[in-house]
Amino acid sequence: MAGKKINGDFQDMLPIMANKLGGEGLITELCNGFNLLMDKDKGVITFDSLKKNSAILGLQDLRDDELLSMLNEGDLNGDGALDQMEFCVLMFRLSPDLMAESESWLDLALQQEFNTTASSSCPWFNEE
Repeated sequence: MAGKKINGDFQDMLPIMANKLGGEGLITELCNGFNLLMDKDKGVITFDSLKKNSAILGLQDLRDDELLSMLNEGDLNGDGALDQMEFCVLMFRLSPDLMAESESWLDLALQQEFNTTASSSCPWFNEE
């Protein structure tokens, strides 16, 4: 089973990983990826650490402007680097299939929460 191609070159493997590893396993693998790319002294992914370590993940052909764009897209707090949470969020955002799946999980969780709250606060409420 192959991942879905995005933008011609990038193959989206996150949905396959999620199905194979489960949620917890996927997060562990994302953390491992973060650790491979981060600057060991600073504990974040910087432009220099991304450029230096990108070949490990098969990204050696990315230009400097593409690497900077990736950093900028994921840099939620504006410090010019990616911390572990920003990296994980970016990986989910770059995976359209996984993002859509996450939205359906959220919808299901919200519906279950609504049903639990409604039935406990309104004894006469019955969803059936």
